[in-house]
Amino acid sequence: MSEPTGVIHDIGYQRYTGPRLGRGHVFGALYLHGLRTAFGLGRSAKAKIFPWLVVGIVTVVAAALTAVRTQIGQVVMTYAQFADAMSWLVIFFVAVVGPELVSRDLRSGVLPLYFSRPLPRADYALAKLLALMTALWLLLGAPQLVMFLGAAFTTDDGMRGVWNELLDLLPGLLYAGLWAVVFSSVGLLIASLTGKRAFAAGGIVAAFLMTTPIVGTLSIMPSRTVNELAGLGSPSTIVQGVGIWSLGDLLVTREQSGPGIGDFGPVYALAALLLVGGCVALLLLRYRKVAAR
Repeated sequence: MSEPTGVIHDIGYQRYTGPRLGRGHVFGALYLHGLRTAFGLGRSAKAKIFPWLVVGIVTVVAAALTAVRTQIGQVVMTYAQFADAMSWLVIFFVAVVGPELVSRDLRSGVLPLYFSRPLPRADYALAKLLALMTALWLLLGAPQLVMFLGAAFTTDDGMRGVWNELLDLLPGLLYAGLWAVVFSSVGLLIASLTGKRAFAAGGIVAAFLMTTPIVGTLSIMPSRTVNELAGLGSPSTIVQGVGIWSLGDLLVTREQSGPGIGDFGPVYALAALLLVGGCVALLLLRYRKVAAR
């Protein structure tokens, strides 16, 4: 019986000799890809429906508020109040986009490819988190810019009026950033726990909405201190508590007193910091364990 023989065919493969851009470029590419994914860019038309529907809703609301203000000459809703009013849309946006960013990779088993050099495990999680934060900030911040432009072009005080409007806009953008940081941290951590997008989306919605009854129950307790600390029971009310403490009249008007936090504003700020820090730490730990399998 003859020995088996083999033939090596040269099919033109060549060794890569171009520049190696390194870790920073990989991180930037992953971040940009995540940001595009959040809005369905570069994907099918079906993937674009929900994110751009949400973008359309918040933009139409901002345009309507601008038009009403132009007609009556009074501020209908401040920039910070706009971010508060749109928070319910942010919950569903995170519930849909978060699993798209991480659950798909878990289910398809492509993480070993991502974690090959030069991309560390932490960079993958942080790039996805930063992409979701940016998407949420744009979702809340871009409509505020629409409101600002409408107010700036219709002001009767010239450049002084534009400047005053800008001073009102900046806290609103910072408040939108707070919503983005808190909601992204919580949402992406939950989404990273499962490769099934439906389960991840349900878990995110439950984390934000099912904690609301806790706040409601604590807010009707006979103790005033418990009432003022009730907002610590939900991520949404933690953000609102920080906003009330830091922004004051820009968020709470005389007609709408909002949830009382008393003198516990720093406590809400500390709670927000611990919540974000804890979620980010657990997210990094999660991907360290995933990569170790």
